Amino acid sequence: MVSGKLITRNSGVAIWRQIADQIRGDITAGKMASGARLPPEVEMATRFAVNRHTIRSAIAALTKEGVLRAEQGRGTFVANSKKLTYRIGERTRFSQILAAQVRETKGILLAHRLEDATPEVAEALEMRFGQVIRIDTVHTADGNPVSCATSWFDAARVPSIVEDYRSSGSITFALKAAGIDDYLRKSTVIAARHADAEDLRHLCLSPGAIVLVATAINVDMDGRPVEYGKTRFAADRMEIAIDNRSIG
Repeated sequence: MVSGKLITRNSGVAIWRQIADQIRGDITAGKMASGARLPPEVEMATRFAVNRHTIRSAIAALTKEGVLRAEQGRGTFVANSKKLTYRIGERTRFSQILAAQVRETKGILLAHRLEDATPEVAEALEMRFGQVIRIDTVHTADGNPVSCATSWFDAARVPSIVEDYRSSGSITFALKAAGIDDYLRKSTVIAARHADAEDLRHLCLSPGAIVLVATAINVDMDGRPVEYGKTRFAADRMEIAIDNRSIG
């Protein structure tokens, strides 16, 4: 059941977005389970003291993000109240992490380029200077986009990383092709922000949606950095968990 809390006008946050966030919060809190039907638009408009057009905007945004689903002639329903869990540990591998939660995962190469290492990237990869290969990817789970990532690699060390990723859809296999058989997660910093234009497009989100950003460094078995990456997760579809078993 939608709570229908009072909204804050002139707050700088669109009213439809506040309503969408309340609906999302109710779903996350377990007040509406998967398959639950939303109240009629007119009833929700009365609860929030807004017009039906505002309610439609909120519902349309959540439908686009995959939180709700509309069925012609039947109404709007909660699509899936359960998020996927991305567990970060010593060995963090996208397909392995989600293997027990979905039927299929896929990595898709969006763009790539050779560029000079910025101070941030050079520090993360422990490079004094030189060029890096940047690749932009999107990952899907059962056909639904759940994350976008930007990764940087030392161009001198893994010159064929683009071709190897394109053929395999896996960073793990691409690094193995370069002679790096195994790697570990050295560090991860997690933050939240509003999705930018690229994230909105590739993750099929609506304006104002939140993404969780994991900035990470992976190292080989000798402790030498092999990848610096920033992965953006759709907050409505994924939650991040830290695997304490790998600590110490």
